[in-house]
Amino acid sequence: MGRLAIKARRFKKKMNIVCKKKKSRSKLTIMTWNIYFGAELSIAVGSTPEELPQRVTEIFRQFQATNFPVRARAIADQIARKKPDIIGLQEAAIWQLLVPQNSKAAVTYDFVSILLKELEKRGLHYQALAIVDTTDLTLPSSSGFNVRFLDRDVILVRKNSGLKFSNIQTKNFEAFLPVPVGGNVERLLFGWASVDVKICGKKFRLVNTHLQPVTPLIPETLQIQLAQANELLQGPGATELPLVFIGDFNSNTDGNGPTYNLLVNSGFKDTWTIAGKGAGLTCCQDADVLNLISQLFVRIDLILFRGDFKVKKVEVIGEDQKDRTPTALWPSDHAGVVGTLTLK
Repeated sequence: MGRLAIKARRFKKKMNIVCKKKKSRSKLTIMTWNIYFGAELSIAVGSTPEELPQRVTEIFRQFQATNFPVRARAIADQIARKKPDIIGLQEAAIWQLLVPQNSKAAVTYDFVSILLKELEKRGLHYQALAIVDTTDLTLPSSSGFNVRFLDRDVILVRKNSGLKFSNIQTKNFEAFLPVPVGGNVERLLFGWASVDVKICGKKFRLVNTHLQPVTPLIPETLQIQLAQANELLQGPGATELPLVFIGDFNSNTDGNGPTYNLLVNSGFKDTWTIAGKGAGLTCCQDADVLNLISQLFVRIDLILFRGDFKVKKVEVIGEDQKDRTPTALWPSDHAGVVGTLTLK
């Protein structure tokens, strides 16, 4: 037997002993957070070709004003306090100013890279395990630049956590909303990323997702959201493994959210109803994330599970006045949710 094989065998034996002796080793801390891409894209919806450049400029200026590099520090502070093993991010965008002649980026804001650097500054070592690209738009602005916006959902994992990862999958939902922008029809895409996780010899599947928002002005948005939830159930959710769904589901938990009801009726349990304290509200602050008083009024960011888990703790983060940036910005228009579970 080679030296590497001997070391691997000793490490495996050591981990088995640790897992048997210390039940805390089978605990898993999971975070989900919609970190807000920083602007209201709806400004561009329904615009004419003549109106579009000025509206794109307004969107990009709002993105700059909501200042993700500064907000990332506040988000990283919250992560540093909780040290989750796995983080599901929604709206982990890339924004770029492109030179029209050659599509070369004059500036790029990559939310994942920015956040990972802030975490490194705090001595925290995470890596992006899975990234699903969703809505991807490049539109002209009135400044002469083109603006590219790429929305993404991401699974981050803490290095040296002792967890083993396999079967990484990503996909856009087949159900999506077509939207008129500048005389063209663009696709408003959402998606999911999943990974199988092994902890102390036991395996489960984790899925991070972001579902279509519902607006009464566009009745078909509810049917699209329900179709996306069914894609989750029939896709990564079609497994005998214990299962964790995390993300921004955009469906209220007060009994009036058909998508939430669908998932619960499909056998999922809500960590908040088991171990949460208070209302657990997670959405939404103003688009400029500068409102004085918190305006969270619905609970749509969730950690759901199916299978033999025990919920130890779950809490909302980033919703308190002390969590704001030195420039008074909320970390995001959403609060995050952190839960500690044990796979029995």
